Amino acid sequence: MIEAGGIRLDVSDTRDFLTEEELQGYSPRVEKAAAELEDGKSPGSDFLGWLDLPDRITETEFATIEKSAARARDDSEICVVIGIGGSYLGARAILDALPDSGTNENPEILFAGTGLCAATLDGVLNRLAGKDFRVCVISKSGTTLEPALAFRILRSMLIERYGAAAAARRITAITDAEKGALRQLAIEEGYETFIIPDNVGGRFSVLTPVGLVPLAMAGIDIRALVAGAGSMRAACRATDLFVNPAHLYAATRIGLYEKGFTTEVMSTFHGGLQTIQEWWKQLFGESEGKGGQGIFPASTVFTTDLHSLGQYIQDGRRNLQETFLCVRDSGRNLTVPAEGEGGNNLDGLDYLVGRNLDDINWKAFEGTRKAHLAGGVPCTAFELESITPENVGGLIYLFEKAVGIGGRLLKVNPFDQPGVETYKKEMFRLLGKP
Repeated sequence: MIEAGGIRLDVSDTRDFLTEEELQGYSPRVEKAAAELEDGKSPGSDFLGWLDLPDRITETEFATIEKSAARARDDSEICVVIGIGGSYLGARAILDALPDSGTNENPEILFAGTGLCAATLDGVLNRLAGKDFRVCVISKSGTTLEPALAFRILRSMLIERYGAAAAARRITAITDAEKGALRQLAIEEGYETFIIPDNVGGRFSVLTPVGLVPLAMAGIDIRALVAGAGSMRAACRATDLFVNPAHLYAATRIGLYEKGFTTEVMSTFHGGLQTIQEWWKQLFGESEGKGGQGIFPASTVFTTDLHSLGQYIQDGRRNLQETFLCVRDSGRNLTVPAEGEGGNNLDGLDYLVGRNLDDINWKAFEGTRKAHLAGGVPCTAFELESITPENVGGLIYLFEKAVGIGGRLLKVNPFDQPGVETYKKEMFRLLGKP
């Protein structure tokens, strides 16, 4: 087990499937991949800006973002963040993981443009009735269909409610520095703007203004988040495979993949981490799934899914590897009460009286890991003592570095996504786009 930034990584339950000697054999390949990343010599080198991002964010950038958040706090009860894929998922994942980090003074964050479902967008619009709101629109081009449609609708709603000039002051655009429809509109209308760096792809962008601006509006401590990522960057520069958590995770999962464990299930026992899992699925699926290669990323939330997908994981096809993401202390002190006077213990729970639910949940994790291991599933575990901005930032960076290494071990470019364009071509053809 190794620990970095409040995160423990345990790969001991993969040893029956991938020996320590076999794992050590990946060290030269991992070191070569890491060197290619650091030297900017890997495929996709134009998109390596995330690699040292935690070290490059300046005090001026923090202060500018925090001033924007203060304006949002002063004029709005709700901020609607418009974006799709990496333009929203990282921020949403961190907000869901850290729901109590802000205060009641901060605007509520809602998300739109994440799909084309009319009912979902209408639900957001209904939430805005009688509320002062603003919009944070995130798009490199300004023409991606899902967010562009949502922005057109919400911008019209802003103008109708506040007038054109006041509506423009309630719009923050996070977009390309120089080109694109959204940049042009921002210049014409005078929107507050932040820049999406050219050298950071969407799924790696959570520590840029793409993630930091909406997170700051929600009251998240973005300085602590970035500091945690910076600490993890330092830990992930170690050359010893068994000291570097990102390298060890990458080598373990790819080693198992090359032995036929082609699906990775990320399982958590903490509901607040479910959107982190969704971000992880995008990061790894979009980065590795190319050229007939890649581990298929899936996720489960336990113990709920133990009563459904748990059956397949325990007894189904043995092509699964499992990665647990678990938290020992949720910060809630809920204990099992004794029954009142005359209680008869019909539910059989007296043996748990006084026990903390977090402790019971942790035992469920330990028991599940043992059961799945016995069922032929190699298990890796990320264990957090608690959830803080620092260790969430560290976790984000660890996964980014691991997928950069993993993509190179698979001999694919982990920083493009050519397959994403295929559905768009067919959709636009059916819609009759000129």
